[in-house]
Amino acid sequence: MQNPIKYVFIGMLFGSCALLFFAKELAIPFNQIEVSIKFSDTSVEAENINQPEQTTDLVACTLPASFPQNILKWCQLINEVSAKYNLDPKLIASVMLQESGGNPDAYSHSGAVGLMQVMPRDGIASKFMCVNGPCFTNRPSMDELFIPDFNVDYGSQMLTNLIEKHGNWRDALKDYGPMDVGYHYADLVISIYNQYQ
Repeated sequence: MQNPIKYVFIGMLFGSCALLFFAKELAIPFNQIEVSIKFSDTSVEAENINQPEQTTDLVACTLPASFPQNILKWCQLINEVSAKYNLDPKLIASVMLQESGGNPDAYSHSGAVGLMQVMPRDGIASKFMCVNGPCFTNRPSMDELFIPDFNVDYGSQMLTNLIEKHGNWRDALKDYGPMDVGYHYADLVISIYNQYQ
């Protein structure tokens, strides 16, 4: 009779090789995804500047209709910010879904605020210390970040800067998300992005 440990070892060896192969495939830069988008006229009247687009006609929305309604109701705002920063609207929506589920009043236990869960300079976040003092002194206030238009604009600008810095979505999202979780956050957002077609 042959030794069963030999077969376990061979199985583990082949499994490890397969895992390495698939990990390599997943590490391809995600900013190479090509998306063709047409932007519509997105002018907004002054009295409606802080109100989300209550989307009943999804024809003008560039997001897939499969996104949850809590995200689709922000479609016009996402389209405007997407055009401003030349950022994929589906990426903005995916970050928003992961961060707040579309809730503009979201406030995390770590102090992140609003739709894109941006860390403000005040509140709980003011206690986070870096080498030279408080980490978020140059950030907007909580009051500013609870304004949906401001929050999505600021969060998208941060994301755009991180993509320009790193050259790919995965590394940019790693830096955008919580510290000390590696690529877990980035992979969650990319999974959401790929889920909604």
